[in-house]
Amino acid sequence: MAAAAIAKPKLDLDQTNADLQQKDALEIVQWASESFGDGLVLSSSFGAQAAVMLHLCTRVVPDIPIIWIDTGFLFAETYQFAKELTDRLALNLKIYQSPISPAHMHALDGELWNEGEDGLVKYNQQRKVEPLQRAMKELRATGWLSGVRAQQTSHRAGMKVVDHQDAYNVYEIHPILRWTAKTVHDYLTEYDLPYHPLFYKGYKSIGDWHSTRAIGEGEDERSGRFHGLKSECGIHLPQSKEEDDSMGSAGL
Repeated sequence: MAAAAIAKPKLDLDQTNADLQQKDALEIVQWASESFGDGLVLSSSFGAQAAVMLHLCTRVVPDIPIIWIDTGFLFAETYQFAKELTDRLALNLKIYQSPISPAHMHALDGELWNEGEDGLVKYNQQRKVEPLQRAMKELRATGWLSGVRAQQTSHRAGMKVVDHQDAYNVYEIHPILRWTAKTVHDYLTEYDLPYHPLFYKGYKSIGDWHSTRAIGEGEDERSGRFHGLKSECGIHLPQSKEEDDSMGSAGL
């Protein structure tokens, strides 16, 4: 018998965001736990600063389901980093992947990541967006904690602390949205938490090995992603806007 659905609260988003405006990140996570209960999940890419959200959220909800979308093309260091943090923080990790293996995809579609914006959109939809949609459904998620920050991209600069993500039918909550790189660094230092090992080699935003590069002094944090053609993988975008955003974000 299928598990019963978890009731999703109906939020007045304007009022909710006004109420949360003066709360710190930990208080926002606490609010999310109280509001969404067993419907609350956290996603992590085990990227450069992943330890912040993993530590922050498990302080409040130690057994929160943590969704990791494994594209099959991550750096070896990412898999090692994920194991280190999973062991250290006793994470309740839920790994989701595309049903199409990397070898199968490559045989049918070639190197989509080298086929411009259209190829990247198709790649991200298949290897990231679809697995996340499946994860949200199977875990009966109603609230989704995410570690996006306003400084990272122009799209994220316009985000609110809480919004509704129609693509996954959940409320998306951003506890560290207004944090700066310094705030992140200070938190990692205070709790003796590590950056991703590639961070120290100039990788400030870390995704798949084939479309991530180290960045130089003065470059934007996510300028090393997707060959400079786009700044979002599509996970945090309304799906109807995915293609339009990818066309407009070159150079970010």
